[in-house]
Amino acid sequence: MPATARNLEDIPNIGRSIAGDLRSLGIHTPETLATRDPLKTYLALSANMGKRHDPCVLYTLMAAKHFLESGESIPWWKFTEQGKRLLAAQAKVRTQTGE
Repeated sequence: MPATARNLEDIPNIGRSIAGDLRSLGIHTPETLATRDPLKTYLALSANMGKRHDPCVLYTLMAAKHFLESGESIPWWKFTEQGKRLLAAQAKVRTQTGE
């Protein structure tokens, strides 16, 4: 994990608003966020906030995870295609399980 990321806001693409949302889930540090799956975190945020978040939040979480694992800062929108595939697969599972 990059030593420069001591606070959530130190992670590229994570601003005050998303950092606040993550803290509402008990994610207070980059170390904690690094252990979380971006899709599961996105879904937990939606459940916690009582509404579906914009998919760009998922892409942001994916970019953050990438940074925390590799130290490479990539703009969140570069994760759009991968994120869309994750959301489509997740929607298919929900349809099959009747959720």
